[in-house]
Amino acid sequence: MSLHHPSRRGRLALALGAIGVTTIVLAGCSGGATGGASGDAASGDPLIVGTTDKITSIDPAGSYDNGSFAVMNQIYGFLLNSQYGTAEVGPDLAESAEFTSPTEYTVTLKKDLKFANGHELTSSDVKFSFDRQVKIADPNGPSSLLANLESVATPDDTTVVFTLKAANDQTWPQVLSSPAAPIVDEEVFSADAVTPDDDIVKGKAFDGQYVIDSYKINELVSYAPNPDYAGSLPKAANSGITTKYYADASNLKLDIGNGDVDVAFPSLSATDIADLKKNDKVKVVDGPGGAIRYIVFNFNTMPYGATTADADAAKALAVRQAAADLVDREAIAKDIYKDTFTPLYSYVAQGFTGANEALKGLYGDGEGGPSLDKAKKTLADAGVTTPVVLNLQYNGDHYGPSSGDEYAAIKAQLEEGGLFTVNLAQTEWVQYTKDRSADVYPVYQLGWFPDFSDADNYLTPFFTKKNFLGNHYDNPEVQDLLAKEATNNDPASRTEQIGQIQDLVAKDLSTIPLLQGKQIAVVGADVEGTTLDGSFKFRYAPLTK
Repeated sequence: MSLHHPSRRGRLALALGAIGVTTIVLAGCSGGATGGASGDAASGDPLIVGTTDKITSIDPAGSYDNGSFAVMNQIYGFLLNSQYGTAEVGPDLAESAEFTSPTEYTVTLKKDLKFANGHELTSSDVKFSFDRQVKIADPNGPSSLLANLESVATPDDTTVVFTLKAANDQTWPQVLSSPAAPIVDEEVFSADAVTPDDDIVKGKAFDGQYVIDSYKINELVSYAPNPDYAGSLPKAANSGITTKYYADASNLKLDIGNGDVDVAFPSLSATDIADLKKNDKVKVVDGPGGAIRYIVFNFNTMPYGATTADADAAKALAVRQAAADLVDREAIAKDIYKDTFTPLYSYVAQGFTGANEALKGLYGDGEGGPSLDKAKKTLADAGVTTPVVLNLQYNGDHYGPSSGDEYAAIKAQLEEGGLFTVNLAQTEWVQYTKDRSADVYPVYQLGWFPDFSDADNYLTPFFTKKNFLGNHYDNPEVQDLLAKEATNNDPASRTEQIGQIQDLVAKDLSTIPLLQGKQIAVVGADVEGTTLDGSFKFRYAPLTK
């Protein structure tokens, strides 16, 4: 999710038709045990999880980032969800779920569901959960994942009918397990505004595997198993989790290495991970590599952008192209990330059906490396006066401690030959999420974990007209192809369309993909049950020690 990741949104399918279910092959494998306790009560010891992630909001309508979604995965139920160790979704709070017509997806809820506060959980809560996402449409929320949703009907207390704009949308089941889809209590949450975290905790509006006992945002969150959880996932195998939030990853590294926390996820530096691999008190666990890191250009405010005093679309494109000519992904992957990330030359992560390497031949030396000569020619041919002043923003706390080194390296690469003068600045994550979607940053860093395991989730969220980046990228040909691939029932044809989209976007350079990496957790030597799989959901319930 992502992630996915920073704020991430998407899913726009406006054409009719059917979509094929695409099987993906993900790099890497999950480590540790994947099973959880299946009994009625947890008996395992409590654990401490340390993280450098940050929470924006635990209201599903108010955030679209990994730190917030990590909490939601523990405390909210979903209609559909994936079992440990797989990305495939099936019923969770639902008893059954299926297309009952090309544009109708019908879900039957399990009977006698309830929230931790004793309120009944019925189809009315489900309709409320989706309607409020669409109505609130928070800039930092995931509402556009629901862009294919026309309406929600509730014929009775256990039946929900989703009417979709596009027919037979087979990514819809994945959307029902995504950040847009936690089921919330209509008696606690506001219908038209983001509900404060403290109100959610006080109202005990939980229907997932855990309830929150105590909550201090971005400091300490205490979880206890939810005895009323009735979804399809196993009951918690431990008796509780405390999550401790770290501002400094080096302190997290010390604590996991000394046994003061049981799990560190995320994010430690590549150097710290390499060091911890030598420590027999811990285990390093890795999972599928769906995470990507990339640079975003704001088409309005970047040099020569549409709202600048010297607006010129051709010169703006040349600036983006020259930047793509100069970045050296191999050097960043090797020198900064010690090969825990690999160079990425595509918009869809490698391992997903349809991924290509459209950027590799277009920019730099044509083989993945940088080229100063090509960058010089690109700018000169467009009549761009050098050096170009580039205000480049990054975040130092959300994407791990190596972000500072990564962007210092990018600054040095872009300033090679005097073509750019890079003003590098960083902002704390909670403010960063607000600023980046408000045109504050002309060029900036983001990362992504996919919401679900399909190539579309690397495309639609980024390149529709109303994309989550809010970067004013608008290519009707790309948008048309996105709508077509999202409803194409021919796997070969759909794969071709996904490639065409990447080829077009590679020429426009709305973003510059840089790196693809694994999920990595460090756990105590006696900790079992770590699940890092293609669902990109980190679950606390199977953890034991």
